[in-house]
Amino acid sequence: MPHKLPISVLVVIYTPELDVLLLERADKAGFWQSVTGSKDTLDETPELTAHREVLEETGIDSQQHQLSDWQLSNIYEIYPVWRHRYAPGITQNTEHVFGLCVPREISVTLAEREHLRYQWLSINEAADLCFSASNAEAILQLRERVNQSKQ
Repeated sequence: MPHKLPISVLVVIYTPELDVLLLERADKAGFWQSVTGSKDTLDETPELTAHREVLEETGIDSQQHQLSDWQLSNIYEIYPVWRHRYAPGITQNTEHVFGLCVPREISVTLAEREHLRYQWLSINEAADLCFSASNAEAILQLRERVNQSKQ
């Protein structure tokens, strides 16, 4: 299996009422997160990665909804437990953040190998439950980003 590229996306999926979708990782029970995933190829854009990962992880076709590039990138240390997935010596990842607004009644179909469960939570509940600091911070920015987009 080829090494993962250290360039990924984080997609905060939310409703117009600002409920946030979180997914529990299958490989780390108790670890909750938004949709995440690495680029498959160097020429795949972060936007295409976001669309692909949302569809793979939730069954939601993000092309049918409002995906927004938050123009935010985080560079973070890759957790040691997952470093074996990357080329030797790779310790940092660059994550591009997106938001996706969907109706609350949308059907969610999890990728069984990736996630165990999902739940809709308020902004604060979702941020508190995330194991990733960058994910929690993105969720906490949601209200402000939605308000800015309405102006």
